[in-house]
Amino acid sequence: MRTLAESEKVGHKREEDGVEILVLNNPPVNALSTVLLSELDQRVREVDADRSARAVVLTGNGQYFSAGADLKEMATLDLTTAPAIVRRGHELFGRIANLRVPVIASVNGLALGGGLELALACDLRIAGDSAKLGAPEVNYGLMPAYGGTQRLPRLVGIAKAKELIFTGAMISAAEALKIGLVNRTVPAGQELRAARDLAHTIAQRAPKAVQAAKRAIAEGLQSPLAQGLENEAKLFEKEVLTSSDLAEGILAFSERRPPKFKGE
Repeated sequence: MRTLAESEKVGHKREEDGVEILVLNNPPVNALSTVLLSELDQRVREVDADRSARAVVLTGNGQYFSAGADLKEMATLDLTTAPAIVRRGHELFGRIANLRVPVIASVNGLALGGGLELALACDLRIAGDSAKLGAPEVNYGLMPAYGGTQRLPRLVGIAKAKELIFTGAMISAAEALKIGLVNRTVPAGQELRAARDLAHTIAQRAPKAVQAAKRAIAEGLQSPLAQGLENEAKLFEKEVLTSSDLAEGILAFSERRPPKFKGE
């Protein structure tokens, strides 16, 4: 990873296969300041507009993914501005969740509060085995307000989400894996490599098929089963059957060679 400028709160690197790496850079704990969130919003918009992008890895520079909100900054804010800040957070994290391509969180060190909510907005999460995750907002007179009360129960179940949110307790990466909060754990320091490897694997699959599947899953979770199935069929017809990548996939299979998908 290239050296990040001190003033650059979200670094960006493009790798082969259309893999985009976004790096939170607000030492020492990558707190989610208003400046960092604004830069992250801009980076996400740029990736979404780039039709050649195929997967995103989101990680934190240094020892931590993100310890959450910038409490020092919050102490200086006019409370009347809080609702607008929460809405902007919802919009940004929703934009990440609804990004056209899959997003993988590489969780190093701590993912707490808003940092956990940011990881929840990603499609997949890979954590170092020494990582700690949690929603400690109630310890500070707060509550999760960047989507945590909605995304966490959808991921780990209502009862476990309530336990984590009501107690404000941190859990280990091993416990996070057990309850389905993260997809896998790897030795500490290897989480970014593992996330990048996964991103490159996804990027080598048929882009339109991957993106249609992501959309079908997201939209289906908000719909009755029958409506979700109907939407799946429509996406299959409009996005997959019309793609030239389908013909390439079938031809490559018959010729016993790796396919060369163009995302068309």
